[in-house]
Amino acid sequence: MTIKTFGFAKAASTAMALALFAGLGMPSSAKADEAHAKTTLKAMSDYLAAQEAISFGYDTNLEVVTADHQKLAFASSGFVDLKRPDKIRATRDGGFANVEMIFDGKTLTLLGKGLNAYAQAEIPGDIEHLTTELREKFQKPMPGADLLGSNVYDVLMDGVTDVKDLGSGVIGGTECDHFAFRADEIDWQIWIAQGSAPYPCRYVITSREVDQGPQYSVQVRDWKVGGDVAADDFAFNNTTDAKKVDPSDLSDIDELPAQFAPKGN
Repeated sequence: MTIKTFGFAKAASTAMALALFAGLGMPSSAKADEAHAKTTLKAMSDYLAAQEAISFGYDTNLEVVTADHQKLAFASSGFVDLKRPDKIRATRDGGFANVEMIFDGKTLTLLGKGLNAYAQAEIPGDIEHLTTELREKFQKPMPGADLLGSNVYDVLMDGVTDVKDLGSGVIGGTECDHFAFRADEIDWQIWIAQGSAPYPCRYVITSREVDQGPQYSVQVRDWKVGGDVAADDFAFNNTTDAKKVDPSDLSDIDELPAQFAPKGN
């Protein structure tokens, strides 16, 4: 099957409800609160940058559109533990792919648990350098990578042309501020926890350049920082006698099942 999808990193109601919403337009107060949206997003960015240790669970949904215009969604879950500036461990289980990534500041290890095989690459640098290399060199973007850098505000606001404050929402029992942003090719929304720990609870990217506007969403749970984060040496321990392979031979570790062949927009 051939699909159309969109990079990276960026359910609605009934068709009648959507049509009514589009006809009514946005309340005038949404744009009036643009400054509040930017201030809250900046507070989230500063809060994230100040955390030396972070851990959280996540659930993702990647939507694709087939050549016959059917929209499909693929779900994954995992956990992330990181210690700034240069250590991270992340897992992702998509049902069809069970992957662990370990980075100790020098060596990246990708372990395909279902294959019982691993690949390694020397990528000395910090977490931001790693996420760039994963996306551009290995074509394996890290889920939620936009939210892991030291200056999330500048990354997210790059190219933004419109900002809306949509009030509050509740994600996983946590009350959040809800904002919507528009850039040239994508729309994105973010829900930020209210209170003294303004972490991202949900992040949704919608492609406007692809038929039916497929989305990529990341929802965060079990958020922990500082001393609440379990200790980790970020070392790869080959406890299952996994076979070492070349990175190009480590297949079936992506967010899409292998039978789907992506093509450009």
